[in-house]
Amino acid sequence: MNELATTYSPGEIEGKWYKYWEESKFFAASMDDNKPNYSIVIPPPNVTGILHMGHILNNSIQDVLVRYKRMSGYNTLWMPGTDHAGIATQNKVERKLADEGLTKEDLGRDEFIRQVWEWKEQYGGAITNQLRKIGASLDWQRERFTMDEGLSESVKDIFIKLFNDGLIYQGEYMVNWCPRCGTALADDEVEHEEKAGFLWNLRYPVKDSDEFLVIATTRPETMLADVAIAVNPNDERYSHLVGKSVILPLVGREIPVIADEYVDMEFGTGALKITPAHDPNDFALGQKFNLPIINMMTPDGKVSNEYPAYAGMDRFDARKKMVEDLDAQGFLVKVESHSHNVGGCYRCNTVIEPRVSKQWFVKMEPLAKKALEVVRNGKVKLMPKRWEKVYYNWLENIRDWCISRQIWWGHRIPAWYGPDMHIFVAKTDEDAYAQAKAHYGKDVELTQETDVLDTWFSSALWPFSTLGWPAKTPELDKFYPTSTLVTGADILFFWVARMVMFGMYTMDD
Repeated sequence: MNELATTYSPGEIEGKWYKYWEESKFFAASMDDNKPNYSIVIPPPNVTGILHMGHILNNSIQDVLVRYKRMSGYNTLWMPGTDHAGIATQNKVERKLADEGLTKEDLGRDEFIRQVWEWKEQYGGAITNQLRKIGASLDWQRERFTMDEGLSESVKDIFIKLFNDGLIYQGEYMVNWCPRCGTALADDEVEHEEKAGFLWNLRYPVKDSDEFLVIATTRPETMLADVAIAVNPNDERYSHLVGKSVILPLVGREIPVIADEYVDMEFGTGALKITPAHDPNDFALGQKFNLPIINMMTPDGKVSNEYPAYAGMDRFDARKKMVEDLDAQGFLVKVESHSHNVGGCYRCNTVIEPRVSKQWFVKMEPLAKKALEVVRNGKVKLMPKRWEKVYYNWLENIRDWCISRQIWWGHRIPAWYGPDMHIFVAKTDEDAYAQAKAHYGKDVELTQETDVLDTWFSSALWPFSTLGWPAKTPELDKFYPTSTLVTGADILFFWVARMVMFGMYTMDD
């Protein structure tokens, strides 16, 4: 007769019984039409990570809700899965290659992607194994991954639909650029922090006079790309200078003095250097006055070769050297302490560099209208209720979403370019070439877009793509819209609002 152990041994008991539960499909969703339905999708954790205490709390809450509904006689679906985490996963594999003395360029795109998939298969299951360890009653037979075959097809479908509806476009605009990750970021992927800095007051000589125009700047290194000085038309101190030119220190280029009410007469000296390639507000002013765009920085945050005295220097090293040179040449008036918001990459904390580049965008205002309406009419409820005000504020002031990323791991944008850069959006090479032949009247060579989509683009489809959309599956009919979402307020905009917008766009017709 076996003696009952006096202590609980989780290692011997929990794995054995969880395996039995899973193999017996005790957690599998029922398709019984005589039962009410209840569904939750797990916020898909990144394949790069491991569970932390926030994940444990979140999934425990979901598990309680699902088990309660399951025992109450509902068809319950708790959908498991993971996110491919574009930037984070690519960084992991690039670090592995660096240890071997290699770069992704050494491998080429196809081989690098193969190695990322290999890495994912080897290390990407850590979180799902942890979820099993804590006893989470997920329907594992339905597990999904944001880059599995079905979800990848869903991403192409919605991209093509948005493009054909005029809601996706390409253009040269100011974006947030991470020099370390080497990619553009959406506005809400930039984390702002109040930091102590300085205001450098600099003299710009007025052409053909002994006068100087003094400007104040927090980023003196960008002066290499200045194309104008702006003053307020109501500022009597500078009215006599409007229409004249000043000489750009260290460079010697003539730049005009312009007048616009955008300029704050109380900030700094009331004179503003205009650098359209390196500041979003300057970019807007540059468009208004048809000013040139001069980029003084490489994608990795170094001074470009057009400026030999500083070429190849890191932006912050160049700042220090330029200030020394400005002081030595008599252009530095004074330096003042100044606290200001500095944007950092949400993945690596590198200081963001505003940068003009060609990117893909989603027009958000038409999508935001319906997403606002369903919260206001109570169809979608946010809890705690106080977050409604934050949700409304973001959607009412929403800007277009930059969805292209200059990395290799992710959903490659389904677009091809013709010889004249005409864009063909299609699901396959064959479709793109067929479109091109119809357009040009002959066979032509096409070049595929190299950018991939923002990870949040594919995860915005998660509640319905995992259920088979765009196919009208029984699961989609039964379990969408989902009943409850348990997630963090920190991704209310990254994920929740976008799921609502894409859900209304694709499913509310």
